[in-house]
Amino acid sequence: MADRGTEPWYPTAAYLYVLHLDGPALAWEYLRRHPEYRLDWLRRGRRPQPAHQAAHRWGLRLLEDPELDARDAHPAWFPDHDGVLQLYPDADPPMDAIVFAFWSLPGSKCLSHDGKRLMLVLRWPGYSLRLAIAPGLADGMAFAYAIRACAQLQGLNAMLQKLATAADATPAAAASVRPSLSALQELHTLQALDAALAGASLREIADGLFGEDAAADWYSDGGLRSKVRRLVQRGDALMRGGYRRLAQLPPLEKGRSASSADRP
Repeated sequence: MADRGTEPWYPTAAYLYVLHLDGPALAWEYLRRHPEYRLDWLRRGRRPQPAHQAAHRWGLRLLEDPELDARDAHPAWFPDHDGVLQLYPDADPPMDAIVFAFWSLPGSKCLSHDGKRLMLVLRWPGYSLRLAIAPGLADGMAFAYAIRACAQLQGLNAMLQKLATAADATPAAAASVRPSLSALQELHTLQALDAALAGASLREIADGLFGEDAAADWYSDGGLRSKVRRLVQRGDALMRGGYRRLAQLPPLEKGRSASSADRP
């Protein structure tokens, strides 16, 4: 067997960042692997229809560079995920109003413009928060926030409290927590998908994900073979439209894929 250690999908350590991604970030990881999305990115500006039409087909406001993973990319989903907090200038602030202080917000900060407004993504250990900043809100101004009425509020209170009271950056050291089974599944799914797209066999994928010792008893109807096959099938399904569920986008019409939507 050829040495697979040089393949970009083989080292599991390269995928560890996936363990800390939320739904919209995971959706981007699957979409950016879609061959036809990558072609749309390469053809941007050379197509007859406006660029935003190509982006809307994939559930984005604007096309994003598929070479950027979720740590560096700023995909603007259309419509917004329910968890996006919308910040507005407070029209009638009290004397002790908390002001918008960009540099005092916790965690690492990713600021981008989606063609309509500024989008700010905050990430710190165990949490991430997406903010849509309305035009007119400037640093030092009192602000109010809004969320979509149908949004699930569970889990947001702690993040809102951090947003309202944070005065310092995230501590340099933070205790790590054991990744959940669902997070591990996403890591393995993306790694298996990359391997399949690179032409690796199921056995080679098993070696990369679980080690050669675990795959030593490989046989045609074995449990490990079935597990790897399911991971590849799951990754392909998420790449070809299933990612929309992770980003809380409307599902595609039955029988259509994201790549064929809105095409003649």
